[in-house]
Amino acid sequence: IVLLTDADCVPASEHWIQSMQDKYLDDTEIVLGYGPYHKKNGLLNKLVRWETYHSALQYLSYAKAGIAYMGVGRNLSYKRSVFFRLKGFTAHNQIPGGDDDLFINAAATRKNTQINTDKESFTLSKPVSTWAQWRTQKQRHYSTSKYYRPFHKFLLGLYAFSQVAFYPLLVLACIFYNWQIALAIFSFRYIVQMVIFSRTMKKLGEEDLFQWFFFFDIWMFIYYIIFAPALVRKPKPTWK
Repeated sequence: IVLLTDADCVPASEHWIQSMQDKYLDDTEIVLGYGPYHKKNGLLNKLVRWETYHSALQYLSYAKAGIAYMGVGRNLSYKRSVFFRLKGFTAHNQIPGGDDDLFINAAATRKNTQINTDKESFTLSKPVSTWAQWRTQKQRHYSTSKYYRPFHKFLLGLYAFSQVAFYPLLVLACIFYNWQIALAIFSFRYIVQMVIFSRTMKKLGEEDLFQWFFFFDIWMFIYYIIFAPALVRKPKPTWK
């Protein structure tokens, strides 16, 4: 069994290895963990942690539903046999990053992947300290998503489109249709999101972000517009 983290990560507890190993059942070949960032003061830290949580909410939920599409190298485990079966990273050696994403995207199946949301299994990382560093980091991450399986790209694209389209359509519906119906739809969506985010933030140890929920929801509209070009841009041949 291979267990991975990054050089700048630290386990959240002394039980990290045991917790990740315990998730291996008879058919399990891959275990996806969560790698949050240290909590610090400032808006940038909150946005970095929100995006990390939001990404984890997606890839862990998809894996739980049987359609795993990625993992994070900060906290990831798989059997050596599956690594050799796929001939390692040879399918995407030409890409400077994204080996964790693309390997799991190719190797994961409905039955061979488990998730671990036990807080003792987390690994903590030092977050970037400047906006420029964060933008470069996210552009690099998103530039590899174009290599996902078509079905995964469709589902993720549909979700991103819903985030971008919701508020403009809400405004248009209030102006040109019926503001009462539009606000009722907004309220229903808002309540559902509050319930989901409240429960999952508590599970992943990000409870302090919940009070910023409405701001983050609007921020995702801007976020997807900012990073949309990275989806079609060719990855740079170097990390920096």
